[in-house]
Amino acid sequence: MGTHTTISITVLSDNRAAYGLEAEHGLSLWIETAGHKILFDTGQGEVMPRNAAALGIDIGRADAIVLSHGHYDHTGNLRLALERTGRAELLLHADALRTRYSIHASPKSIGMPASARKAVQAAGDARCRWVTRPTELDAGVWLTGPVPRETAFENTGGPFYWDEASREPDPISDDLSLCVRTGAGWVVCLGCCHAGVVNTLQHILRDLGGAKILAVIGGMHLCHADSERLERTAAAFGAYDIPYLYPCHCTGEAATAYLRQCFPQAVQPVSAGLKISF
Repeated sequence: MGTHTTISITVLSDNRAAYGLEAEHGLSLWIETAGHKILFDTGQGEVMPRNAAALGIDIGRADAIVLSHGHYDHTGNLRLALERTGRAELLLHADALRTRYSIHASPKSIGMPASARKAVQAAGDARCRWVTRPTELDAGVWLTGPVPRETAFENTGGPFYWDEASREPDPISDDLSLCVRTGAGWVVCLGCCHAGVVNTLQHILRDLGGAKILAVIGGMHLCHADSERLERTAAAFGAYDIPYLYPCHCTGEAATAYLRQCFPQAVQPVSAGLKISF
């Protein structure tokens, strides 16, 4: 687990976009390491492939597609991605294929689109790698696998259920993150982090090794977080002394502003088109 690599990340889809690009409620990252090109999540609608084209990125060159979890805003272009990449391996947890709902005033289906589900089923085991534990994708590139839920203050971040009648809570056990070990520490890419960002970072440092988190980018699902969760999340970030924080997507504007107030030097703005390298 001690191999180091370099990483370049380009945001293809996010709730915000740089001039000339499009925004949507979705997330997709194009990740390049020393040995791999990875499409991490596929956004919600047609924004991701249009932004990729505008940025000169051919998603068909991906060696692997990784799904952080099975919600619609992360799997919307999965069929297209599978078609364009041809032989690229798809890495995901089996629960990503399940039907699921968010229930506020009424049930809303938030699972993977039917077209994506059919594409995964058609790809079959020959192309899919079912992630059930920490998994090394390439030298220094890891998927967390399912993250142990250990903190008392973190939860999935919403009223999520397997069924429309809200009888079966959805623990979103398919939630996973991608992390790359650089010489200066882990660079962690989150989807929505329904497992909790503190749980996720604890899991990486304990189970994958290393003593430093260099950067965290992605959705932290703090949009509905109460003050205790925000304060304890910030305290953990402070204890980990993370130099670079890139909260986006479902983190929420209020939570992002709070983190920026706590860590004015570390918190960086994110929008589709952002490119960062370590």
